[in-house]
Amino acid sequence: MLKVSAAVVFITCLVSHIGLQAAAQGLVCDPSKVMTFESCANCHGSEIRVWRQTPHFKTFEELSRNPKAREICSKMGLSSVKRSNVCIDCHFTLQEIDGRNKAVSGISCESCHGASRDWLALHNDYGGPTATKESESESHRKKRLKQSAKFGMNNTRDLYSIAMNCYSCHMVPNEDLVNIGGHTAGTAEFDLVRYSQGQIRHNFLRSNGAVNEQASQDRLRMMHVVGLIADLEFSTRATAIATENGTYGVNVAQRAAASAVKLFELQKAFNNEQVQRVLEAFAKAKLNTNNYEQLNEVADEIQQAGREFAVKNDGSEMAFVDALLPSPSQYK
Repeated sequence: MLKVSAAVVFITCLVSHIGLQAAAQGLVCDPSKVMTFESCANCHGSEIRVWRQTPHFKTFEELSRNPKAREICSKMGLSSVKRSNVCIDCHFTLQEIDGRNKAVSGISCESCHGASRDWLALHNDYGGPTATKESESESHRKKRLKQSAKFGMNNTRDLYSIAMNCYSCHMVPNEDLVNIGGHTAGTAEFDLVRYSQGQIRHNFLRSNGAVNEQASQDRLRMMHVVGLIADLEFSTRATAIATENGTYGVNVAQRAAASAVKLFELQKAFNNEQVQRVLEAFAKAKLNTNNYEQLNEVADEIQQAGREFAVKNDGSEMAFVDALLPSPSQYK
């Protein structure tokens, strides 16, 4: 059984059992449906210019030369960062070319918003050949967004799915990569607000590419709480795949306990139905090694409550969250 931190001891006041869960989920970006960032650049030039300055873009050229990455590959017995399934899912965008998957860029538009072959035309259709975004009717816009989502677009309005996409990599879904390779168990300081509002922010939608707007205060509040729920879901899933009392299992279990404590403290002021369901779900978690099924069931319950939270709340009555938000100087 894994040993967890003092935070776990605290959370036992809240939960009936503490244990480890895992079942990390990888990004769902089908290489056979990837159109590459060039397909986005015609209409989203400002977003592409921001992306080119970020680590998400630079990883394509820089990661294979990184000494730490090379050391991890050596320990894992991998010949190449770009040719290893262990590395590519979280560090590159793959495209199927002549029947083979090839890394074509770093973490790009489709890594986060979904492979676009099936929804790109829908996404660009504002109601006919001569229609523009400005002339599009509200009913057509809603239909367009719904259909695009149906065919795989991860829209920013679906805040929980966006958070899941981030955590699917910022919580490392591979025990051997950590215990054998020496990779970190995840981005320890990852915070949805802090990491989305700094150098990767590309919010040009309402200004037609002119202004990279900051998120509203209500949106920041929602992102903070949704981020905590997603953190708990994915640290629980990560714990579920832990098979030994090693660095990986201990780290992700401690992270799950810490996220639960933060939500527990937040709920004292919030008294929110969905957050309560998240905590009650986690209370059933048995943070043991080799407890894949039970911990993933808990994570599924957390996800369901998190999705409902993202739909049923808008941040307008969550002023108490403001004191918990990182300041702009803390944005990554």
